[in-house]
Amino acid sequence: MAPTPVISCSEVVKKFDGRTVLDGVTLDVFAGETVVIMGGSGCGKSTFLRLLIGSLQPDAGHIKLFGHDIAHMEQRAFNDVRKRFGILFQSGALFNSMTLAENVALPIREHTDLSEEIIDIQVKIKLELVGLREHAGKLPSQISGGMKKRAGLARALALDPELLFYDEPSAGLDPVTSAEIDQLIIAMSRQLGVASVVVTHEMDSAFAIADRMVMLDKGRVLHSGERRWFDDLRKQGEGEVSALPKDQQLIRQFLRGDAEGPLSERRSLSSFEADLLGPSVTITHTPSVEPTRR
Repeated sequence: MAPTPVISCSEVVKKFDGRTVLDGVTLDVFAGETVVIMGGSGCGKSTFLRLLIGSLQPDAGHIKLFGHDIAHMEQRAFNDVRKRFGILFQSGALFNSMTLAENVALPIREHTDLSEEIIDIQVKIKLELVGLREHAGKLPSQISGGMKKRAGLARALALDPELLFYDEPSAGLDPVTSAEIDQLIIAMSRQLGVASVVVTHEMDSAFAIADRMVMLDKGRVLHSGERRWFDDLRKQGEGEVSALPKDQQLIRQFLRGDAEGPLSERRSLSSFEADLLGPSVTITHTPSVEPTRR
């Protein structure tokens, strides 16, 4: 029998003020694998992540976590689903007035009836997993950016989730610290069997951690496949590029970070004059605030 996906998205559409940000995104994520969502700024990565964690609702399509359609769940039922996944935010999102140990202990205290002795043991285990047990008593202001990311990961692991979401885990980190975070993500999948969804535009990190990769562009999936497919594409020689379909040329440019290609050509095609002057505006003489006295 085919395994049941941890995440199953089907034809997901999201619009803001009539503008389509996600246009029919379909994706499955399975236990123990790491899926990297990538694409340029404004392609819909962050919106897709917010839909997956339930902070936004899709305008069309279905998003299932652990078999539950989260777009049509009552809040109390969704709270039970939330306990099964963890989130590492881009900044770490630690509470500055709490020590690292208190940050990690918070979700355990909120969602379990464990004794303080057991909570203390759990906190030490989670901090040890990310190499921060000796820093348990420090405040976030007393540690580096990389340590904050690791502490945020320890908190995301507090309730032993089956699924982890990462929002730009390598952003703002030096290469060595970034590599350490990558190794932690790999360890979570291999040692704990956690499914991981990583939103990033850091290609070194993406190729280090991904089992599968998904390229978004203008809210649609250009390609979803094994890491090897993307690796082979970025290694294509210059003489072979012209024979590739336009979508693959665009993906290759993004993977390599080339200054020239379909992405840069598309930007240069926009009308500078229209962008500079914008649409014509009709000025009305209706006051923005109606007077209360005549």
